Amino acid sequence: MVCKRIEDTAQYCKEKFLGGLWVAAKMTKVLLSIGAVVFCIAIAVVLRTAMLGSKQIQPAPIDPIDLDAARVTEKLSRSIQYRTVSSPNPEQFDGEFLGLRRYLEDAFRRVHSSLTREIIGKHSLLFTWKGQDENLRPVLLMGHTDVVPVEPGTENQWIHPPFSGYTDGGYVWGRGALDDKITVIASLEAIESLLAESFRPRRTILLAFGHDEEAGGAQGAAQIGALLESRGIQLDYVLDEGGVITRQIVPGISSPVALIAVSEKGYASFELVAESQGGHSSMPPAQTSVGILSAAISRLETVPFPAILTRSVTSLYDYVGPEMPFHQRMVFANLWLFGPVLKQKLASSPATNAMIRTTMAATMFSAGAKENLLPAKARAVVNVRILPGETFDGTLQQLRRKINDPRIRIAPFGPISEPSSETDVSARGFQLLHRTIRQVQPDAIVAPSLLVGATDSRHMAKLSRETYRFLPIELTSDDLRRYHGIDERVSIENLGRAVRFYVQLIRNSQ
Repeated sequence: MVCKRIEDTAQYCKEKFLGGLWVAAKMTKVLLSIGAVVFCIAIAVVLRTAMLGSKQIQPAPIDPIDLDAARVTEKLSRSIQYRTVSSPNPEQFDGEFLGLRRYLEDAFRRVHSSLTREIIGKHSLLFTWKGQDENLRPVLLMGHTDVVPVEPGTENQWIHPPFSGYTDGGYVWGRGALDDKITVIASLEAIESLLAESFRPRRTILLAFGHDEEAGGAQGAAQIGALLESRGIQLDYVLDEGGVITRQIVPGISSPVALIAVSEKGYASFELVAESQGGHSSMPPAQTSVGILSAAISRLETVPFPAILTRSVTSLYDYVGPEMPFHQRMVFANLWLFGPVLKQKLASSPATNAMIRTTMAATMFSAGAKENLLPAKARAVVNVRILPGETFDGTLQQLRRKINDPRIRIAPFGPISEPSSETDVSARGFQLLHRTIRQVQPDAIVAPSLLVGATDSRHMAKLSRETYRFLPIELTSDDLRRYHGIDERVSIENLGRAVRFYVQLIRNSQ
């Protein structure tokens, strides 16, 4: 009996030992397999990082472009002094727009004697510089003469009065200096300079300056676009304001980065209305109309739209990634692996979060007439910026799903603009802009990008497959906050840079 138990125990131990060896072998095999996979991934990551070479064009140097800085500074200063404000009552500023138009006639005499000028929608301007070869598609350069109003009560907070056009030797100050009279003055000055050299373009150059861009462009750029379409004109490319040359804004890059927006987000606002029975506040229901609507807005803010890396954003990192340190370059060369990490990082800042998702902002809220009365109606407006690849209808459906409350009516409010298509960075126009920027500012890193705002260029969508948004001025984060803000200004150096850019761009476009 004892011997039998010893044999059984020995057999049991043997089976356990052999089983343990089998398990250990199996685990070793699994670990080796995992290790092999990790090794292969690591090799792939390193190789892809090493293969991510610079995409920056190395153009031949160009001769310096002569420029009378004092003359062009005076022109921008004078243009700012005309209060061409976008307003619900546009006739209020008719005299200002007319005054600016007459000033431009005097300041750019060669342009007005050599180019054809048409007045569209009362105050918008369309110039045509006819090229020698009518078989070449024209180029359209855009800008706008209108400006946003100065917020009441803030006039005294400006260092210099907002419509003074004050110059201090380094900057031109005033509303419109950045947005967008610099584009108007710089492009006109570029053509004025080329005309002085007896330059004749082979390709027709069009200039379109809207007068209501800040109000949606319905009377200006939209009518210009419709006019060009009616004439059967197809454009080589369109260039409007938008991206700029940033300084010390892109992490990991000390050089200036020129951001050419190859797409822009859509625009829409929605009115949300909640109604409930009014009455005395001493006998309130479980939720008032204010509470119902506030809860809905809270749900919209709590559950954001999904994060998506669009082609515009991935192309941005294809261009800036090679210029970064190795560990950052590794991320951008391997978005197939690090995409979720990048999304999380971009979502941490409002500026970069807007690049990867449709955004929603509650901008207006009104309800109630007295502190002890239950409001029968509460109303809010939310503004939505729609990511390329998504649509207005899809966005509306998502809003309804997120709110999920039949007590709230949702309706479109104001103008609607679908997101633009994304221009391919391999297109001729992008390469032309890339080369021009590098010629005018050789230390700039050029990259495509997504514009989170809206421009008049959207009204030209039917006229060209290539639309770009870029203003050739170098700005820091401090400069960027001046858009639509207090102490708007632009440096005289930037003004000169913009003129030189348009001169070279027109030459290159031939």
